[in-house]
Amino acid sequence: MTSIKPSRRSLLAGTLGLAGGLALPGCGSLSRDARVREWNLFGGGDGARLLQIHDKFVAEHKDIAFEAHTLAWGPPFYTKLAMSAAGGRAPEVATLHLSRLKGFSPTTMLDPIPVDLLAKAGITEQDFLPETWKRCLVDGTLYAVPLDQHPFVLYYNLEICKKAGLLGPDNRIKPVKGMDAFLEMLQAVKETTGKFAASVETTNPWRLWWTLYGQLEGEFFDETGTRFVLDDAKALEALQLMGKLAADGLTPKSSDYPSLVAQFTNGDAGLSFNGEWEVTTYQTAKMPFSMAPFPVVYDVPKYAGDAHTFVMPHQASRNSDDTAATVEYIAWMLKHSAEWAAGGHIPAYQPVVASQEYLNLKPQAEYRSVAPDVLFDPDAWFSGSGAQLQNEAGAAFAGVFSGRTTPRQALDQFKAATQKLLDTPSPV
Repeated sequence: MTSIKPSRRSLLAGTLGLAGGLALPGCGSLSRDARVREWNLFGGGDGARLLQIHDKFVAEHKDIAFEAHTLAWGPPFYTKLAMSAAGGRAPEVATLHLSRLKGFSPTTMLDPIPVDLLAKAGITEQDFLPETWKRCLVDGTLYAVPLDQHPFVLYYNLEICKKAGLLGPDNRIKPVKGMDAFLEMLQAVKETTGKFAASVETTNPWRLWWTLYGQLEGEFFDETGTRFVLDDAKALEALQLMGKLAADGLTPKSSDYPSLVAQFTNGDAGLSFNGEWEVTTYQTAKMPFSMAPFPVVYDVPKYAGDAHTFVMPHQASRNSDDTAATVEYIAWMLKHSAEWAAGGHIPAYQPVVASQEYLNLKPQAEYRSVAPDVLFDPDAWFSGSGAQLQNEAGAAFAGVFSGRTTPRQALDQFKAATQKLLDTPSPV
């Protein structure tokens, strides 16, 4: 490395602002004094994959002092991010679930994404699905750039499903549509395993219920987005099906998230209903499995899901060099998102979706068709990935699987809890 006088960049290289942070300073010719501090909530396989991708970014951008910090997933991450933004001392870029964007008070907690710099880096609105891009806008201003989508999908054990007669000549599971076909598929798998048909997280079945309710075209808020208009008949129909799955032994009556993964891994269940992020887990276990869209049980193809986005948390005074470097980072990550997609997420950047590199990923590319039909959580300050609405759904709906409560009792509990949240002012 060439000897230079200390600058903000060189001093930053040895400084970590948060526990769990990783400084990745570039080394070489310095043409500018730019830094990018990145906060994310990716642990496990996602975190390890992100670290590898960041290593490549740093190697190609030796004039940017880059730091990556991983914080605890869920409320701890969002609380710390909100506090840093409220004080104007936030990092240059952070991860935010798209379902939480509008509830995060973007006009005060986030700085707009400079679309001119984004376009200069080769990223435009036309590179994304229209509905996904639209959700990144607040009052016509861009506050987020989508990296991926992560839908609720169907995992299936190839050996078990072959024995059950569910695979086609291409060794893929035969698509099923409608309630009868769905239940017949599950019954065939249960008879093959001798235990369960599918593993599912019964302690918090929000994603399953939201998928089924969405396929019934049930609404949550009215067109103004302010009045709670849950359709009782459709909500109950989805809950009744969930109760039937457990009562008939097609799914466990009680299963937390680690159990959901274990039941599919050890063959107690030949199918699994979950988000697509466990692909690395099952590949590491050398399981004979593949993935497909979750069945369209009811009227329309809808799949509970979310998207990771890049946002620029509010800073009291943004440095222009840092901002330009931040946009470079965002654009670079999008263009290299096939590597990120290997962990299961569907790239949001459409040129990558169409690339052979992504299409060659198996089974990661097998469910890419659902991207336009991903059903985000309702827009509210208490909604979105890891937010209170999902917790209230878990508290109410878990009893339907276990048999402790009826669907009607569970729905009444959920509606009361949701109304209480609606009556509570947003904390941000």
